Amino acid sequence: MLSQLSMNPDIARKLLQVGEAFRIPGPFFSYEEIKVGNVNHTYKVNYIRDDGTGMAKIKSYLVQRVNTYAFQHPVELMQNIDRVTEYIREKHPDSLCLHFHHTESGANYLMDEDGFWRLSNYVPSITFDTCDDLDVVRSAGEAFGDFQTILSDFDPSQLFYTIPDFHDTRKRYEKLKADAAADPCGRVAEVRAELDWLLRVEDEACALTDRFRAGELPLRVTHNDTKINNVLFDTQTHKPLVVIDLDTVMPGLIGHDFGDAIRFAANFVEEDCPDASKAGVNLNIYWAFAEGFLKYTASTLTEAEVETLGTSCFALACELATRFLDDYILGDRYFKIKYPTHNLVRTRCQIALAKDMQRKMNAMNAIVLDCWRRNR
Repeated sequence: MLSQLSMNPDIARKLLQVGEAFRIPGPFFSYEEIKVGNVNHTYKVNYIRDDGTGMAKIKSYLVQRVNTYAFQHPVELMQNIDRVTEYIREKHPDSLCLHFHHTESGANYLMDEDGFWRLSNYVPSITFDTCDDLDVVRSAGEAFGDFQTILSDFDPSQLFYTIPDFHDTRKRYEKLKADAAADPCGRVAEVRAELDWLLRVEDEACALTDRFRAGELPLRVTHNDTKINNVLFDTQTHKPLVVIDLDTVMPGLIGHDFGDAIRFAANFVEEDCPDASKAGVNLNIYWAFAEGFLKYTASTLTEAEVETLGTSCFALACELATRFLDDYILGDRYFKIKYPTHNLVRTRCQIALAKDMQRKMNAMNAIVLDCWRRNR
C-alpha cells in the first residue's frame, strides 16, 4: 500500500512495481528523490519491517533509473558491477559492500517500458563534494586504495568497457585536432592560445597512454570516477564506509584513478572557476590523498606505476582540458553548460591547474615515492 505522505502517485506506483520485481518484502511506505548526481534518477525507497519484537521499523533501499543515453550498454554495465561487487563480497564477507538485488530470473536489473532499473542497499552516511579536512581526504585515498587492492588480482579482461577509449589520451588529442581543423562553429581563432598550449604538451600529456601501449604499465580494474563524493563516510567518525558509483568500473590504469582524484580534490578552486589564475594543486591535499591511497596499494604496484602517479595528475588535467575545449569548438554538445563560454572557462581552469602541476612535479613525485617506500 502507498503511504499518506506527499508523493507523486505515479512515481510511487512505479517504485512499488520495481520493488516487487526485486522481491523486496514488507509494505511500501514512502520514497524521497535524491537530487545529487547528474546522470541517473535516484530514489530512496522506504519499507516497513518488523524489528523482531513486534515493533515496526523502516528499511531503506536505493532505486535508480539508469540513463541509457549516457550508458548505452546498461546490461554489460550491470554485469561489470555484479562481477566486481560479488568478488569483493566473497573476498571480504564481513566488510560493508554495495549489494544490488536480483530479480527472480537472476538479473541485477529490470528493463521495462519505463526504463532500466536497479535496486541496491541503502547505507546511512555522509558525503563530501569538496573538503579541506586532511583526515577526510586521507580517508578517501584509503577507500579508493582499498578498492584497488581488493581487486588487484581480479582479471580486468572479464569486464566490459562501458565507455570505450575513455582515457586514451592520444585519441582525445586526435579528435581535438580534427575538430579544430574543421572548426564547425568558427571558434578556433578565439581559443588559439589554449589549443597551442595543449598541443605543445601533447607528448607529456599522453605519457600514460604511450607507456601502456609500449607494455610498460599493467591493465587493472579501475573505478574511473574517483571524486571524494563517491566515498560514503560514517556520519559520526567520518571514517570511510564504502566506494560507490560503479558505473564506470572497467579496465584501466592505476594512474587514471589517482590522477583524476587529485585533479578534482587537490585543485585550489572548482573546475569551472572564472579566474583561472587561482587554480593550482594544493600539495597538502595531494600529500594526504597519496598517503591514504598508497597505504593500501603500495604492495601491489609496480615501480613503473609508481613513477607515473605524479605524471598521471598532469595527464588527466590535460585530457579533460582537451575534452572541454573540443566540446566548445563543436558548439557545446556533450557537457552541460550554464552560460555560452562555460566550456572555455573550464578549459582555462584545467590548463592553469596543469601548468601548476608542471611547476610542482618534482615535489609531487617525491611525495609519492616517500609514501610508497614507507608502505610497501
